[in-house]
Amino acid sequence: MNYLEGRTQELFNYLPPLTKKDDFDEFWEKTLEETRSVPLNVEMELYDYPSPYVQVYSVTYNGFDETRIHGWFIKPTFVKQDKLPCIIQYHGFKGNRGLPQSFMHWITMGTAVFSIDIRDQTGWTGNAAKYSCGSTQSAVCKGILNKEEYYFRAVYMDCVKAIDFVCTQEEIDQEKIIIHGGSQGGALGMAVCALDDRPSLAMVDVPSNSNITKRVEQGAGSFSAVTDYLKIFPQNTDQVLDTLSYFDTMNMADRIKCKVFASVGLKDLICPAQLYFATYNRIPGEKEIHIYPFNGHEGGQSLHMERKLRFLANHLKQ
Repeated sequence: MNYLEGRTQELFNYLPPLTKKDDFDEFWEKTLEETRSVPLNVEMELYDYPSPYVQVYSVTYNGFDETRIHGWFIKPTFVKQDKLPCIIQYHGFKGNRGLPQSFMHWITMGTAVFSIDIRDQTGWTGNAAKYSCGSTQSAVCKGILNKEEYYFRAVYMDCVKAIDFVCTQEEIDQEKIIIHGGSQGGALGMAVCALDDRPSLAMVDVPSNSNITKRVEQGAGSFSAVTDYLKIFPQNTDQVLDTLSYFDTMNMADRIKCKVFASVGLKDLICPAQLYFATYNRIPGEKEIHIYPFNGHEGGQSLHMERKLRFLANHLKQ
């Protein structure tokens, strides 16, 4: 047994009890049905970009509750084929859709890219939702006493509707939709691929939202806001944890049908690696994970990006 095997053997056996409620699947089917009833109402504006090798569009579409979701849709102009694969990018917590140059490594692979601003964070996307409870100091606490109102319900559906947008674009190969994201974005990737069978591959790094109860107990990362909330309102603990259980990717993992290419850092104190294995170990299909024993929440960085590019290239050949 080598060093890494010795460090990680217990991770591949990590299966904490699920917190899934009896109405979990019913809740998500109802949510998806509600989402489908909201028209996309897409608006696209060509963006003046200095490179002749790409076309860039500023896009808006209706999210879950008609919140206007903003994104960049970027297409390579040098690819001589009728249909393009497309990577849908979900950013980390308190991030945004970035700038077009951030995605040129994907463009060189011959893929289109659609990167969206998650609602109520640091991008252009606002939030039309109304909340009857929860702290407003952190998005992860909004609506936290009611699963119907909870912040991530709308976010997960906004991300599903990003796939709807991509599928309206005639030049996109709907058999080659790839989800990509890190941290919060990795969580969104896991959730979307559990709730929608259109993606063929999810590439997720240092994912969040797995074994959320343990995250709250540890006060780790974005869920430290929930820990702080429960310091003030300990009487709401059961209600809060019940709400969070519907958005925990470990409770969704058995629904994931696409390939998964993942990574974690063993020194990650924000999204602890062990907690992601509560999701990863329950994914039934083809999957691969790279473990970086001396890295934290930054993950495998440039080395792992090289690995993702190679994995993507092989995936697109199939």
